[in-house]
Amino acid sequence: MRATRLVDALPASTPFVGPERLMREGGHRELVRLGANESAFGPSPRAVEAMSAELERLSWYGDPDSYPLREALAAKHGCAVEQIVVGCGIDDLMGLAVRAFVEIGGVAIATRGTYPTFAYHVAGYGGRLETVPYTNEGEPDLDALGALAQRVRPAVVYLANPDNPSGSFLPRERVARFYEALPPDALFLLDEAYADFADDDALLEPRFEDHLVRVRTFSKAYGLAGARIGYALTTPRNAERFEKIRLQYGVNRNAQVGALAALQDRAHLEWVVRETAAARDAYAALARELGTTSLPSRTNFVCIDIGDAQRATHVTQALLQRGVWIRKPGAPPLDRYVRVSAGTAPMREAFAQALREVLAEQRAAAS
Repeated sequence: MRATRLVDALPASTPFVGPERLMREGGHRELVRLGANESAFGPSPRAVEAMSAELERLSWYGDPDSYPLREALAAKHGCAVEQIVVGCGIDDLMGLAVRAFVEIGGVAIATRGTYPTFAYHVAGYGGRLETVPYTNEGEPDLDALGALAQRVRPAVVYLANPDNPSGSFLPRERVARFYEALPPDALFLLDEAYADFADDDALLEPRFEDHLVRVRTFSKAYGLAGARIGYALTTPRNAERFEKIRLQYGVNRNAQVGALAALQDRAHLEWVVRETAAARDAYAALARELGTTSLPSRTNFVCIDIGDAQRATHVTQALLQRGVWIRKPGAPPLDRYVRVSAGTAPMREAFAQALREVLAEQRAAAS
């Protein structure tokens, strides 16, 4: 039995190797999980309580319209319910955007080495991705990305802000100028997975236009990564387009319940943001102690400069052998860094001690 030509032509691809596989393959009973930018500080107790209370109703499907959650999100963002689409995390919504706007053979553009699921969807739905590199400072190069957009006239322009994997953040004025200069027939897909770690008045101001889709998640600051739930902010016209291809019962019932309760617990969200900032500061101090630097971050992770790509790969592997799981960016100039998620104090200390040991071994081997 043959698959479609498109699927057969795709190379085998796994955007992310999960810690569970790494544990199986490496013989680890547990890992210090600092590789997936999950929240080490957990979900809101209100969300846990609400989800626990609803477990006996798991025999029921969730509301296919996610209406109560969309009502709450509309109130949060000052828009209409019809301007919000709920999906199974940003990855799901990203796939809807690619399916809806990128024809087979059509072009999408992004920064080389940015969040890889976008490239995964473009390839999987028959599009073609063109990219520009990060700046030497580790930021998305809006000038180069804008010039590429003018040259290739893409269907979709993807930008993560705050960025993954660099952690950098572009202020609203720069993002607004970039957006306004894009070709009028290009969709701007703005990934704001880490927006909760930035100030609202620094983010792109609220806009609802057909050539803009913003995606947010409950996976990061809200600590509901395992529930797989996120949402898009856009126009009713685009929302209707997504509804045509969205898996109607795809969002699980308990995810809807937990997300709604999490939205109502502002105190927990603010605590997570403070703890995350403390973790970023601790990693920056560790980098200074080790005689290196880290990139400024407005996310729940930090990139630490290891010197070159080969050394960074070795450090990542050596840490894993010690039971500490982190990741590293794959494309230059960021491939000389390792990326570590914000952890609790014990998690940070386990990482710091293991990193000190690995770097000391590298120095001894080089002498």
